Amino acid sequence: MAATADETRVIEWVKTQLYIGGQWRDASGGGTLDVEDPATGETIATVADATNDDADAALAAATEAFETWRWVAPRERADILRRAYDLIDERTDELALLMTLEMGKPIAESKGEIAYANNFLRWYSEEAVRINGRFTTNEAGNGRVLTMRQPIGPCLFITPWNFPLAMGTRKIGPALATGCTCVVKPAKQTPLSMLALAQILEEAGLPGGVVNVLTASSSGSIMQPLIEDPRVRKMSFTGSTEVGKTLIRQSAEQVLKVSMELGGNAPFLVFEDADLDAAVEGALLAKMRNGGEACTSANRFHVHESVAAAFSEKLAAKIGALKVGRGTEDGVQVGPLIDEAQRSKVAELVDDAVGKGARVLTGGARVDGAGYFFEPTVLADVTDDAQLLAEEIFGPVAPITTFASDDEAIAKANTTEYGLVSYVFTQDVDRAFRVIERLETGMIGFNQGMVSNAGAPFGGVKQSGFGREGGPEGLDEYLETKYVAMNTGVGATKL
Repeated sequence: MAATADETRVIEWVKTQLYIGGQWRDASGGGTLDVEDPATGETIATVADATNDDADAALAAATEAFETWRWVAPRERADILRRAYDLIDERTDELALLMTLEMGKPIAESKGEIAYANNFLRWYSEEAVRINGRFTTNEAGNGRVLTMRQPIGPCLFITPWNFPLAMGTRKIGPALATGCTCVVKPAKQTPLSMLALAQILEEAGLPGGVVNVLTASSSGSIMQPLIEDPRVRKMSFTGSTEVGKTLIRQSAEQVLKVSMELGGNAPFLVFEDADLDAAVEGALLAKMRNGGEACTSANRFHVHESVAAAFSEKLAAKIGALKVGRGTEDGVQVGPLIDEAQRSKVAELVDDAVGKGARVLTGGARVDGAGYFFEPTVLADVTDDAQLLAEEIFGPVAPITTFASDDEAIAKANTTEYGLVSYVFTQDVDRAFRVIERLETGMIGFNQGMVSNAGAPFGGVKQSGFGREGGPEGLDEYLETKYVAMNTGVGATKL
């Protein structure tokens, strides 16, 4: 498919080299990596494929820059983040097109991600000047307690392909606000959005070396030596639990402070008193955002048996009516999956469920033709032994099961090693909080299908990871607390 003038212009605008120490440079080995449009299977760009020497240079640049950046005035750091926010806001259309081309999501969703990603830069620009310690009298009255918050040091960030800009700004925003520097490794499928962000940060006045971007075909071989390098003091990863466990093991040698936002298996609970129309709209958002390729995606729907048939019928009608196609086309609501491997996994999970007795209410198959499309799907009567109830689907498939009591609903929701997010729909507030307090999860969507918010802590429990991104909690991830015991020479008065 021939690229349009706008597509060519936005692709040519992005620099495709490595960004190290404020310089754009080719990979030291001269290697390159192709970037594919998942809607067509065609190569749209070629970026540098970093080597271990490049990775070492990036870390050296971040380490050197830290000794200066950490002392830059908070207001100056805040102003750079704010200028970057304004530049992204001005270029939303171009950045959204770029994101759609490399990741596949519809333009409207790409614009939504741009806004969400940018909010982290604005939010943390406002927090950069509010990093406080404390000064108190000690309990004996003969001294003082002083605490100060200081940046932890150079950081490593590994970001996923499904939200190629937001998962970067969610880490970079608080890191820069606190005075940390970083090396960023974006997913090989979607490096262009991160390279564009580096260009914008550079234009906003960010000094060289504060943010360094490595694009590479092999994340493990490039990042492991850095993880084990004593110059690194913090790592943040968003991705699968399997990879996260490997990174945690590697980080142990240096006792790195780590944040892990890993896999999910989000339950969506619909109780008998729920507003069904609101629940269906919430389900549509929670399931179909990003075509189901989101860690917060509703992975399994547990619906009270008295309303299951009505809910299933309404949801199938909504999901079945969604327009599937290339994200750049007008009216498209569901784009392709990221690659053939992901589409094959989704198809395998659907086939397994149907083979065990599930009924297909809509969809259920690959879409013929170019690209990696899969029909938006709703499955009813899904049996408890279906693989897709235990595994993260990461695709446009909604499996529905039933429950008869609140206790059964909670038990089904908690029957997973994951604990990232849950969704609860009920009009009984007392029931809601009884359920919410018993759910083993880091986040809850109560009568809404969206939880992401730049000012709120994002993260999970159990094998969904640890640490939080967003909100003041996200700022804490990049700060160390230093305590000073002060002898003031002033004695306590005794009664």
